Amino acid sequence: MSKYLLIMRGTDESNAAMMANIEEMMVTTRQFIEETVKAGVLLAAEGLDDPGKGVVVDFSGETPVVTDGPYGETKELFGGFFMLDVASKQEAVEWAKRVPAAPGSKIEVRRVPESDEVPQVDA
Repeated sequence: MSKYLLIMRGTDESNAAMMANIEEMMVTTRQFIEETVKAGVLLAAEGLDDPGKGVVVDFSGETPVVTDGPYGETKELFGGFFMLDVASKQEAVEWAKRVPAAPGSKIEVRRVPESDEVPQVDA
């Protein structure tokens, strides 16, 4: 088994479409979560607060610069995630296809490496 993160990415337009149908979206999301729990693959699931309430810490200069959201130049925003423990990347993709998402949204599927796969640094 391997851990995969299904990252929900949306645009201003897809987020607005989701909010317009928030009650239906919440029902279908709860159903999806119940399916992943029944299948024994869900490790975690979280949504994120409105991007306008967040900040970005930018390290592109000599000192970090903090900017309040929303972030005008960002084309896609990370809106939340599902962490699954599944047998393969293909299984993770099959679950990602079932995530309730507004038109224009994307689900990025990324494997979470095991601790022994991460380069170790001697202290």
